[in-house]
Amino acid sequence: MIPNWLMKRASLSPEAPALSFEGETLSYAELYDRAMDHAGKLRAAGLHAGSRAALLGGTSAEMAVLIHGCLLAGVEMVLLNVRLTAEEIGYQLGDAAADLLICEDFCIPQTGSANCGALSYSDFSRLPAHPVEPEREWQDDRTLTIMYTSGTTGFPKGVRQTAGNHTASAVSAVLNSGLRDGDAWLHMMPLFHISGFSILARAVLYGTEVRLFRKFDAYLAAEEIGSGRVSGMSAVAVTLERLLTEFERSGRTVPETFRTLLAGGGPVPVNYLERAQRIGLPVLQTYGMTETSSQTATLSAGDALRKIGSAGKPLFFSDIRIEGAAGPGSRGEILIRGPHVTKGYVGRHSGKGALQDGWLHSGDIGYFDEDGFLFVSDRRSDLIISGGENIYPAEIEEVLAAHPAVKEAGVCAMRDEKWGAVPAAFIKTTGPQQLDPEDLEIFCRERLAAYKVPKVFRFIEEMPRNSSNKLMRSRLRELAADENVDRQH
Repeated sequence: MIPNWLMKRASLSPEAPALSFEGETLSYAELYDRAMDHAGKLRAAGLHAGSRAALLGGTSAEMAVLIHGCLLAGVEMVLLNVRLTAEEIGYQLGDAAADLLICEDFCIPQTGSANCGALSYSDFSRLPAHPVEPEREWQDDRTLTIMYTSGTTGFPKGVRQTAGNHTASAVSAVLNSGLRDGDAWLHMMPLFHISGFSILARAVLYGTEVRLFRKFDAYLAAEEIGSGRVSGMSAVAVTLERLLTEFERSGRTVPETFRTLLAGGGPVPVNYLERAQRIGLPVLQTYGMTETSSQTATLSAGDALRKIGSAGKPLFFSDIRIEGAAGPGSRGEILIRGPHVTKGYVGRHSGKGALQDGWLHSGDIGYFDEDGFLFVSDRRSDLIISGGENIYPAEIEEVLAAHPAVKEAGVCAMRDEKWGAVPAAFIKTTGPQQLDPEDLEIFCRERLAAYKVPKVFRFIEEMPRNSSNKLMRSRLRELAADENVDRQH
């Protein structure tokens, strides 16, 4: 049995600060009251315990309260990425069998393909709050959230995350990083990502404050950290670099009260870590995925300086092994198990178990050193990580293949100074006719989120394939590297 997080926290520390946003700070008692009002509105919208609501919106107090309202009302949440197109959102709504879509007003243009009822947040806020008996406790396997992650087949997978998953993740994190009076977390991550949601979950379990901002802003982040108002924050490599630049430009100092900057979403360049050391910013690399409800390994503060580049050791409830590893330094696929690992998927992937022989096969390659610290060598050979967003080439290839003049398409990562990596597309046409790259870009923009649209389109006569007729992405990456050199000259 797991107590409803907010209900329990509001009874334990009602006056403690819970959520700050745009000049307003809510105590846990006030957050509970607002969330209960939203739970009543969910009932008025026809949702009951066990219903499934899709939420589409940015990072705001309104969305944070709505998330807690769903948790109180027992409504499962499908958290949708606001950067997706209407077509992509329509697919996820149908695959998850959502009962209702609630979206912030600015997202209304993206809801044209919705195959369920839809409410703007403005309309939702005007609903009367019906009486609701909050869900006081959850069974360990109670589904709380569903988040979509791209699959290698090109079809996104709906990952089912339970009360047990999220709670185990939060408890493991605090056993690693510790907890002090007055701790507050700077939240500039999307709420629909596992990293953003996990910050809310951890805060309410720990009884700490979340200082919420609509988006990442290097100046404001440096100000929050430098003022001593926050003790931790989460970032990806591209936002970490911007924060480092701001600290270096402004000459601000990092107070001792700031203890943790969790860096995830892909490898962090060693140069960034060295720059962070010079200004006293404690960057701790972490490794996790949607299927593990955020962190599964994190470098502790005490080891940060001597193990640069490591993702740390498995957290308390996590178990990690390297498949086929002969010993320290031996690389293989990273396998994970523990109570934080998903119970499975929904929709078209529901028949596919998440575990094989009790282990989640991450698809990532890594190794343990002689001291038992995890190093992640590659984030899935095909995966493109662009500014913390995961992009699978197969999804883009499927879109390109639908173009009448495209015979074959191959997509891979190309290095990019700003985003770390961006997609590059290689095209074999159906005939001698010429294709305009701008036309292909428009074709993709109509069907893919902007960050998934290839930044380079290159036409080739034959797609590189091996003897088994499989696409050789390693060769595409070599071609993309040449293309990137040409772009810079």
